[in-house]
Amino acid sequence: MDLMTLCGILVGGGAVYYVMVQGNIVNLLLDINAAILVFGGTFGAALLTYPWKIVKIIPKAITMMIFPPKRIGNDIAIKTIVSLAEKSKREGIEKLQEDIPKLETPFLKEALQMVVDGLETELIKEKLEKELSLIRQRHHQVASIFRSMGAYAPIFGLLGTLIGVVQVLRNLQDAQSMGAAMAIAVTTTFYGIFGANFIFLPIAGKLTIYSEDEITLKELLARGVLSIQKGDVPVVVQTKLEAFLAYKLRGKETEKK
Repeated sequence: MDLMTLCGILVGGGAVYYVMVQGNIVNLLLDINAAILVFGGTFGAALLTYPWKIVKIIPKAITMMIFPPKRIGNDIAIKTIVSLAEKSKREGIEKLQEDIPKLETPFLKEALQMVVDGLETELIKEKLEKELSLIRQRHHQVASIFRSMGAYAPIFGLLGTLIGVVQVLRNLQDAQSMGAAMAIAVTTTFYGIFGANFIFLPIAGKLTIYSEDEITLKELLARGVLSIQKGDVPVVVQTKLEAFLAYKLRGKETEKK
């Protein structure tokens, strides 16, 4: 489980709940009709905007935000590639076939298999770039649906406010009905703003960061595999791949040499 997500939920949710308790308005802001209007309307707008192939990924994307997929770090990936480069230079590129089943990353397995099979460099490069492009596009679409929901939610909150105002105007002679209508008007605004800024936009932001990390790792692996196929010596392979490391990590790797 992602610790920062848990901390964010506890800190942000706790802050809102504390203020609500201090103001003695917890019960006033729990309104099922307002929730149906804002979250139902937001989800309906998302269904209108995006095709089913994107919408059906929403549960998986939310799960991924809480339980991010385990991936090897860029520094570990570089060590793996350099190790493969050393074996390729020492025993021949065909011997890397023995290492492919032991690799943890399917992308690296597939890329290295193409190298061992003797495919041309341009063909391998084109296939890997195409796969990276499709991954980037798919991730962008999934993050976009949450950004759109973050834009829709406050609008449906405003719509609820307008509906509440209309109800007030229709019941000017009934003070009790006016109070209930105003409560719905204010509650929908609360749900809209809360949903946008505490649910939908944070999910979009975190998915974008996870996507960038995955793309960077796969670009590193692709560059490393192509470098092995080119016949670069291990030190050259490592130097090429160190550009993917943060400055501090590059310094540590340099000290180890």
